Amino acid sequence: MPPARAGKVRCAKCHTDLPWLVEADDDSFDAVVGEATLPVLVDVWAPWCGPCRQIAPVVDQLSRDLAGRLKVAKVNADTSPRVAQRHGVSSIPTLLLYRDGQEADRMVGAVPAPQLRAWVERSLTP
Repeated sequence: MPPARAGKVRCAKCHTDLPWLVEADDDSFDAVVGEATLPVLVDVWAPWCGPCRQIAPVVDQLSRDLAGRLKVAKVNADTSPRVAQRHGVSSIPTLLLYRDGQEADRMVGAVPAPQLRAWVERSLTP
């Protein structure tokens, strides 16, 4: 999957919307989020963080379930400290929802899967 571009990602053969799950870092974050025409869910996490590992499968599933409606970008706070600092992330996991390149909402901490899904879906409706 291309990390940054406008539009959706689709299968070249059947034109089905594909999940768009990418990694972003200090150097690519602005392009990954700024060039997106879909809402972007940014998961700021770290490999040593238990709650981050707990919600990771839910975030991955959301990228599949909401293919064509949502782009998901994972940012490792340990290897991309400038992204975390610039966005005032002091606790992880932090989920940031971007719309048109601007932060529209955020959620801090691990929450149950149904609550996370409801928050994302609510944020997708204008």
